Amino acid sequence: MPMTTDADFKALVRARMAQTGQTYTAARADLLLEREAAGPEHPLPVDGSSATAVSSETIGSPETIGSPGTIASARVDRTSDEVFRDKTLRAFFDGVRLRSIPAKRKARVVVLLELLRRFEPGRTYAEPEVNDLLRRSHDDVASLRRELVDYRYLERAGGRYWVTDQAPVRDANETQEVPAGEGDLLAAMRASASSRPGPQAPTH
Repeated sequence: MPMTTDADFKALVRARMAQTGQTYTAARADLLLEREAAGPEHPLPVDGSSATAVSSETIGSPETIGSPGTIASARVDRTSDEVFRDKTLRAFFDGVRLRSIPAKRKARVVVLLELLRRFEPGRTYAEPEVNDLLRRSHDDVASLRRELVDYRYLERAGGRYWVTDQAPVRDANETQEVPAGEGDLLAAMRASASSRPGPQAPTH
């Protein structure tokens, strides 16, 4: 199947703008994200009618979306990081399963933070336990485990793993890859875990 040409892609963007009320930049970014999630074997369609179908399937029906005014209000009320996170999760996850590991780092961090929710803060895990939790989402557990450690969402020592106790200190490059509210997200995960009833798991 031929690749989508530049003119075809612009037509897709305009069709999505008409469907969602998005700006050109936002519509283009969403389509690029969907194309990455679909992979090269499923290129975006090249005709305008199909573009509308792709947009409708991906973002929901008009009844779900609401009127253009409602869409505009939603964009004002939510930060760009929140919108990007939601779109990334919809594009890459099929239920609990991860369709693919994003190539772009900003999308990959969103996926990593979602996977981190599977772990209980304050508890240590043996490597086979980490692998079992990650395998529920994707078979490449080694890559996911390494990325969680590299981004310092999981810490590791003596063959044991645990959720970081505080937000990692980021350099300039890493700051561009992580959501602005990364620290708040990690704090919310810890607070949610501490409020659960039941005995506390052993600490590291």
